[in-house]
Amino acid sequence: MSPVHIRSRRARHWPTWRAGVALSLAVLAIGAVRAADAPPATTSPAGDSARLLPDTMAGRLAACTACHGPQGRAGPDGYYPRIAGKPAGYLFHQLQHFRDGRRHYEPMRVLLETLSDDYLRDIAQWFSDQHPPYEPARSARVDAQALERGRLMTLQGDAARGIPACAACHGAALTGVQPAIPGVLGLPHDYISAQFGAWRTGGRRATAPDCMAEVARKLTPEDISAVAAWLSIQPVPNEGAPVDALRLPQECGSQASAAGAR
Repeated sequence: MSPVHIRSRRARHWPTWRAGVALSLAVLAIGAVRAADAPPATTSPAGDSARLLPDTMAGRLAACTACHGPQGRAGPDGYYPRIAGKPAGYLFHQLQHFRDGRRHYEPMRVLLETLSDDYLRDIAQWFSDQHPPYEPARSARVDAQALERGRLMTLQGDAARGIPACAACHGAALTGVQPAIPGVLGLPHDYISAQFGAWRTGGRRATAPDCMAEVARKLTPEDISAVAAWLSIQPVPNEGAPVDALRLPQECGSQASAAGAR
């Protein structure tokens, strides 16, 4: 079994103890998130004056930052990605997908299952407005030949196989495009590989036409490993700011639906 398949399986089926810890964190903090849809209160329902409900978005989103790091800058283990500074439309879609079953991770589903679209938009906008510094790029995990393959696939694609360059959709600087295409820099190798695996197997889906799934299914495991390795060691320019507009090489449902919702 290839390293890509091993990583994607590991990301989809974490050890029980790790999923249990994440679910416990979500359950402990879930009241803080859901409190935003309820009238303001000064104490907990039990009347314990020492347990004040949070009255700021940062406080309400403790369930999110417990895993994704302060301000959403990324978790330390490589499986909770950076969400700070991503386009709000992209974050909103991902929250919807977790809630509605198009992405699968039980702690996220539990956290989001009762939240309205309006509040998901508020969450997405708050994280989009955060801009903590990026962590330094990590060292390469593949040889120079594989890195070159990753660079070419990322910047040029493979026209013979109908694979557009990553830069054609995620922007020339790979920092994302408004309103709903994320940047792909500043992410760990394992996370990038696992997401490609999820797109390929249907574990992650988006609004049709699902352009990322179409691209991922055309990539070989060697392509994925090379692209993930190259992306994971690149510095992040311009604080990762997404560009305002871009003509995509193919129709992409999530981008079209986000543009129509503005």
